[in-house]
Amino acid sequence: MNLDISRRELLAATGGASLSMLAGCSSSSSSTDSSTPTVASAPASAEPSPEAATSQSPTVPKNADQQRTLTATTGPISPNGTERSNPAWLYDGQTPGPELRVAEGDVLQVSLENQLPDPTTIHWHGIPLANPMDGVPNVTQAPVEPDGTFTYTFEAVPAGTYFYHSHIGLQLDRHLIGPLIVEEESPHVAFDRDIVVIFNDYLRGAPQPESEWAVQGGGGMGGGMGGGMGRNQMDGGMNMASRPDYAGLLANGRLPSNPSEFTIEKGEWLRVRFINASGATTFRVGLGGHRLNITHADGQPVEPVTTDSFAFGPGERYDAVVEANNPGAWAIEARSVDGDEQPATATLRYEGATGTPRKPSFDGNQLGYGDLHAVESIEGLQGSPDRTFDVTLSAGRGPGTWLINGQRFPDADPFAVKAGEHVRIRLNNRSPVAHPMHLHGHFFHVGDVLKDTVMVPGHMGRVTIDFLADNPGEWLFHCHNIYHLDGGMGRIIEYTG
Repeated sequence: MNLDISRRELLAATGGASLSMLAGCSSSSSSTDSSTPTVASAPASAEPSPEAATSQSPTVPKNADQQRTLTATTGPISPNGTERSNPAWLYDGQTPGPELRVAEGDVLQVSLENQLPDPTTIHWHGIPLANPMDGVPNVTQAPVEPDGTFTYTFEAVPAGTYFYHSHIGLQLDRHLIGPLIVEEESPHVAFDRDIVVIFNDYLRGAPQPESEWAVQGGGGMGGGMGGGMGRNQMDGGMNMASRPDYAGLLANGRLPSNPSEFTIEKGEWLRVRFINASGATTFRVGLGGHRLNITHADGQPVEPVTTDSFAFGPGERYDAVVEANNPGAWAIEARSVDGDEQPATATLRYEGATGTPRKPSFDGNQLGYGDLHAVESIEGLQGSPDRTFDVTLSAGRGPGTWLINGQRFPDADPFAVKAGEHVRIRLNNRSPVAHPMHLHGHFFHVGDVLKDTVMVPGHMGRVTIDFLADNPGEWLFHCHNIYHLDGGMGRIIEYTG
């Protein structure tokens, strides 16, 4: 069966030939150690038209095709199927929150009702919507106070696998997460049906800032380090944990002792949408008895590539099409790259199959960013950038302090851009841990793939991303390890004209 049954025509833009790949390689341009960004701008005569970019940027729609209400409230969860935990913070009383599934181009309206004891918001991770709907407290909206409401309205484009979560403090690690699926009008790959597998972490109590649990040298973080699994470009080469002492890892809200199960038929083609909605865990994912045909990265189509496993950091997503050609019961496992918790697990069970699911070996090929090639590219990124920022990621002197160019967010200077510019960010990681860097409101090119979140390896890892400034507003650019953002690793991308 050929996966490429209706591949979209490639756009003329290539996304820039000099983009650096993730594999810890240096950017093709030199970087600087300055505490402020080095900015290189093209002559005024070469600047793109701001009017052209602004006219195509998203606006807040007036009418909705689908209307939903999400109630943020406290309640117990039972990830092992028996014991009820201390109260978690949940959407509609469940974890993960309800799956929101809409057709590409539909206008979705979601009313958030806050029944929590603290203010909250919802961020729609990966969707390049209009700035007032982005859900970043004190940047794009005021926090929604207890007993308050806020209505988010946006057009669901482009199609892809996304998720939603609170963007206040450490609330994501209280289980305020849920999947958002925007279905294509014309998929570039064939499949019979799709399922969602969303991974996250499990704390028995409330999350605490890193400064309250970090120990010099990494001891006491994450319940152990290493995990006995090798390293590669996508897991960031981490050799020091930077995560709390989690009680476990969850797949679709369940611990490995109580895995969710999907019944499949021999001969069908199953699309699995993998979402890393964790607060701080990089996962390596594999499926027993089957290979994974990777078809989408961060929701955006890629030329199908076959692999045995992949690693992804907080905020990243991968879609894989699986050919059901090996009857039995098989485990999907997501192992922590830098922790020793039991892997998050879900089960694929063929009709009539019995017995304990067989596990993946993780001995085969592992996906790298260099294996991914976008089906579509961003127009306007040909040639040299109009503006370049050299960005250094580093750890501060005190535990739980994380910096961009020596500054700790929110007490940090914005990165100013103009509408229509081709913007390049060259990331240099001087800390010992990887950072999953996420850009709100835009997709970017890294190598030949289109993403919104990218892992920057520790120990002098370098990554270059290019994006088109086509969505005016104030947009957060930050590490999606929520403890690193809480410690200051964020900046605002600010449109100035």
